[in-house]
Amino acid sequence: MTSTDSPSRAARTSDPNADVVDPTLEADVVDPTLEADVFARGCNSRAALQNATGRWGALALAALNEGPYRFSALRRRVDGVSERMLSQTLQTLERDGLVHREVLETIPPKVEYSLTDLGADVAAKITALIELLESQVPKIVASQASYDARIQLSLSES
Repeated sequence: MTSTDSPSRAARTSDPNADVVDPTLEADVVDPTLEADVFARGCNSRAALQNATGRWGALALAALNEGPYRFSALRRRVDGVSERMLSQTLQTLERDGLVHREVLETIPPKVEYSLTDLGADVAAKITALIELLESQVPKIVASQASYDARIQLSLSES
């Protein structure tokens, strides 16, 4: 059998001409009849949710919601992220279909990142959450101080 006989099989094996499917790659095959459920352990939406809402993913998406960025400008916008971590985050978001990477034909070559349609939808929701949290910072700080005082009191009484 050749890779043209079964493209999906070829994608699931380390050798497209092999008769046996590599069991380590079999887990990557998704049953299209399954309904997405982020609470189910094996659901692909869980990983995508983690990628989009993780520390750097959420900030990168929110920044890109402002418009396209070149890598160095995006790194400056997302203060505190290392070059390596931002690169990994953008690759993951690109893989999930949230970010588009375009190599600009300049000398030297430059790379620009922007949101896909799906990425724009996700980024809008993340930006709304960020704005809600930023508007409630005084309440959050007061709650944290109250909690810390209660914990400190219970530890001192022990």
